[in-house]
Amino acid sequence: MTRRIRVMHVIARMNVGGPAVLIASTMRGLNADEFDCRLVTGYCAEDEADYLLTQAPDISATRIDGLGRSIKPWADASSVAAVMSQMREFRPDIVHTHTAKAGVVGRTAARLVSRDIKVVHTYHGHLLHGYFSPAKTRVVTGLERSLAHVTDRLVSVAEQVRDDLLAAGIGRPSQHEVILPGVDLGPLPPREEARATLGITGSGPVVTMMGRITGIKRPDRFAAAARLVAASRSDVTFAVAGAGDQADALADLVSDLPVHILGWRDDIETVLAASDVLVLTSDNEGTPLSLIQAGLAGIPVVATNVGAVRTVVDDGITGVLCEPDSTAVAKSLERLLDDPIAASAMGERAREAMTSRFGMGRMIIEHENLYRRLLA
Repeated sequence: MTRRIRVMHVIARMNVGGPAVLIASTMRGLNADEFDCRLVTGYCAEDEADYLLTQAPDISATRIDGLGRSIKPWADASSVAAVMSQMREFRPDIVHTHTAKAGVVGRTAARLVSRDIKVVHTYHGHLLHGYFSPAKTRVVTGLERSLAHVTDRLVSVAEQVRDDLLAAGIGRPSQHEVILPGVDLGPLPPREEARATLGITGSGPVVTMMGRITGIKRPDRFAAAARLVAASRSDVTFAVAGAGDQADALADLVSDLPVHILGWRDDIETVLAASDVLVLTSDNEGTPLSLIQAGLAGIPVVATNVGAVRTVVDDGITGVLCEPDSTAVAKSLERLLDDPIAASAMGERAREAMTSRFGMGRMIIEHENLYRRLLA
């Protein structure tokens, strides 16, 4: 019997968000007769929900101290040694790293263990815009350029992410490939039932923000836009499904507005069923799963035109793209709220587009083919 292909996934932490969803889905979907997968990860911070605990208890993982969000040189060096130990025990054919810190630790460990290991790194977004000062961004870019030399394949979740990396001199064109996310969504409960579950009263429209509440997502921009919309539309209710290091600050900003802070939810279908519009106010994005999920649910979106958002949203067709400015976000929301027929049509077109472009089966097949090609 032919030995299965051993794939080790390495990620800093499996906090609730796009990377965790995609890794878990890939590990579940790969042909178990052909692939043997292992997940190595760190621990989530206190202000983060752990995806493995809340939504993927079926995915087993090896936890390593120091492989979390924080950057601490001594702990990071220890993490490299610990990951190397896991690699020597598992003897992977392929090491697949995700997110920036794990990309450094995992790729370094793989090359120290064996030059024969094939190394893949997925960019679920990138840190080239909106995260750091220009000086720190140059350091990050230089580090990614160096790491590209010890990586066999650089995978991006969108064409725009790949193009940004190439423009920054990270990797050669032949190293890059794009694998769009694969997303599935369960059946939605009835609208009124969903709203009752979430404690949302009234029959007016609901505008929802869904995801991590952290700096790059610009919860302050959401709050400012909500205030502008609330000033002209007294029937609108807002909801925020998520948590993060700026959750308390956001709650303070919207304490006098009709905003429901829902925290982390594992019933995304309920949140979407209760919503009329999904809003994304980020400064940078890879391929936002929240927008794909909204489309699968037939919900139109308003999103800042940053990163690879345009890969998901066809402006004026499946949603509205706007400048990363609170006034622009508010005006775009009012455009959809004032014309519910047009908004509903956008939602239906989004459902068709997301179903055809972001199917789970297609993503799994593309990963399987990538792994096979690397070992051919």
